[in-house]
Amino acid sequence: MAGPAVAVFGPHPILTVTIESRADSDDVHVHAGGQGVWVARMVHELGGAPVLCGTIGGETGTALAPLLGQLPIATRLVTTAGASGCYVIDRRRGEREPVATAWAEPLTRHEVDDLFSTTVAAALAAQVLVVTNPLPGDALPPGFYRDLVADVRGTGTPVLVDLSPPRLDDALPGGPDLVRINDWELAQSVTGPVDTPAERAAAMDRILTAGARSLVVTRGGGTAYGVAPDGRRYRFDPPRFDRGSPEGCGDSMMGGIAAAWAAGEDWLTAVRRGMAAGAANFLRRGLGTGTREVADGLTVTVTPEGGTGG
Repeated sequence: MAGPAVAVFGPHPILTVTIESRADSDDVHVHAGGQGVWVARMVHELGGAPVLCGTIGGETGTALAPLLGQLPIATRLVTTAGASGCYVIDRRRGEREPVATAWAEPLTRHEVDDLFSTTVAAALAAQVLVVTNPLPGDALPPGFYRDLVADVRGTGTPVLVDLSPPRLDDALPGGPDLVRINDWELAQSVTGPVDTPAERAAAMDRILTAGARSLVVTRGGGTAYGVAPDGRRYRFDPPRFDRGSPEGCGDSMMGGIAAAWAAGEDWLTAVRRGMAAGAANFLRRGLGTGTREVADGLTVTVTPEGGTGG
């Protein structure tokens, strides 16, 4: 039986090609990717029923469509005149080295309208909406994210956003229920340092004042900091691993939070669940992957700011 529905706004699914080495030849992997896809994959792994809302088109879209169809996610895709994005990564030396990139072409006004309305309709039937970035970053018009967040929240569906500035700044007036942001993006959003505890707390307060109802700031694989909807502040310490793949950990974390939120878990449990999902992704080479069994076995320590561990 399907779990609770999670709508995922991932405007630009992409075709990903990764080259790796093996003993006698190169190994080529072709997958559907993009932030929304990676969030949706973890939502499914943790028991949710993801519905990906985005666009698809052109020659790359023709190749991408069957790959999306192989994933355990539902899709609501707007067909576009322009081509979907694609990248080629070389990992034969162990590091991710970009070989070629071709991002999605600009959307027409009618395509933007179709994408907006399709997403709102999916969110109406879901327990939560997750909102992620476009690629390229300037692909959607100013005000798009503000209106999307406000309209969906107005229907009673909670909205969780995982956006980089300036998209985050656009979304905040809509009043998202949760914002996940890394420390670099936080500094960019407030145009100031966030290195000390006082600087970080002040920056987090600015995001909350701008409209966020709760907030989680991640710092790579290190300690994360959060402010719950009731204003209580927490520190989250995930398990530490020396070797792994950091790519996709934030998307896995967001998928974990969304799956738990849709299932009716409280805020603290949802964030802890998300951080465990992000740590599970770190142990794998695939972006936005990880298994429920591994995530369930990882411990995230929660400490109220100024208090004892939870």
